This record gives sequence, structure tokens and C-alpha cells, in this order.
Amino acid sequence: MFNRKLTMILFIYILLIILAAPNLAYAMHIMEGYLPATWSGLWYLFSLPFFVVGLISIKKTVSLNPKFKMLLAFAGAFAFALSALKIPSVTGSCSHPTGVGLGAILFGPAAMSVLGSIVLLFQALLLAHGGITTLGANAFSMAVVGPLVAYGIYKLSKRASAPLWLSVFLGAAIGDLMTYVTTSLQLALAFPDSIGGVMASFYKFASIFAVTQIPLAISEGLLTVLVFNLIYNYSKNELIELSVIQEEVR
Repeated sequence: MFNRKLTMILFIYILLIILAAPNLAYAMHIMEGYLPATWSGLWYLFSLPFFVVGLISIKKTVSLNPKFKMLLAFAGAFAFALSALKIPSVTGSCSHPTGVGLGAILFGPAAMSVLGSIVLLFQALLLAHGGITTLGANAFSMAVVGPLVAYGIYKLSKRASAPLWLSVFLGAAIGDLMTYVTTSLQLALAFPDSIGGVMASFYKFASIFAVTQIPLAISEGLLTVLVFNLIYNYSKNELIELSVIQEEVR
């Protein structure tokens, strides 16, 4: 892991860049009213079971150790801060970091289905970022698929004996990318190409997203490594208790 002083300097530097970034109010997740009513309802139905399982998971985690509440709140705040950054992309949507990889690595994907959905709800209500009718679709891509992929990649990387920092980076970065692969599919299903159908539409949406999302995914992966390193330095016992890392044998 990185040196503590270097980690703190890099973290502050990146945070200043994030805070200085222009906040464009018209840029959103899939925006309010953009999806047909049928698809909006279906994505709510697809997301609901994961939300329920997430509530059970969080209750179980907090019952093991009340101190985990602070770490849960931090994971939610991290996701809120990063996903609030908006770069206009495909019509009716935007590109941005998701921030859900960190929470998925710490608490598992189920917990992030709840935290991510709450983040999206607050952004829709307070920042005009996303919408209520499209909340189910946005939650499925960012709070369900993203965390599942991030957690899976992290675990697979650890089993392959990859360094801890690389496992965290790959989980966060690929989880971010898969969020936008899912969003591209959601848009393609709702608005298939008149000639090539769903796959042609998916290719168009994904190609446009890739221009901004690939650099953002790499940046999110690096920032997640820095933040994870801070947690590792100051809350190592909690990480061991959560089975995120193994206790060192002396």
C-alpha cells in the first residue's frame, strides 16, 4: 500500500479537483420522464428484490458491530459525492463516476443496492439529477449491477493473488464501466434502432458513453484505491472483521 503522507496528499489534491469541477444542473442520470412508462415500471420491479435483500444485509452487518454504521455512512457519502459529478453524454443521460465500488468491496453488493438507491433518490430530489420515474432503471445499473461486478472482480482478483491495491482498482473501475454498459442496454431496449434493432442501438449508446466513461472509470479506480488505503491505515481491524482482508499471520 502507499505511504500514508503521499496518500493523504493525493487524496486532497483529487478532492480539490472534484470540488472545483463545474456542476452542470442540466446533466443527469437517465432523466425524469425519458423512459417509457412500461420500462420505468419494469426496472422498478427488477431492482426491488435487491433492495429488500440489501436491507437485510445491512441490518445483519450493523448487528455484528455498531461501529460499522460510520463506515456505511462513509461509503454512502463517497458514492453520493462521486456520482454527483456530471458530464453530459448521450441525450437524456450523462457520464459520471459512480463511487459504489468502495462500498461493495467493504460491505458486499447487497448493501450498496440500498445505499446506491438512497443516493439516487436524494440526487433526484435535491439536485435534479435523475428522476423518480427513472429511479428504478438508474438504481438497477448503478446500485445493483455496478456493485455486483465490483465485488465479483475484487474477489476474483484476490483469489488470483493480485495485490490488494490492484484488486480494489479493478473492482471499482470495471464496476463503473459495467454500470454504463447496463445503462446503454436500458436505453437500447427502450429506443431500438429502426434498422438494426436493439443491438445497433446498444452499440451507438455504448460507443458514445465510452469516450467519457473509460477515463472516468480509470480515475474512479485510482481514487478508490487512495480512499481504501486510508481506511486500511485507520480502520484495519474493521476490514478484518468484515472479511475484506485477512489478518496477517506473524
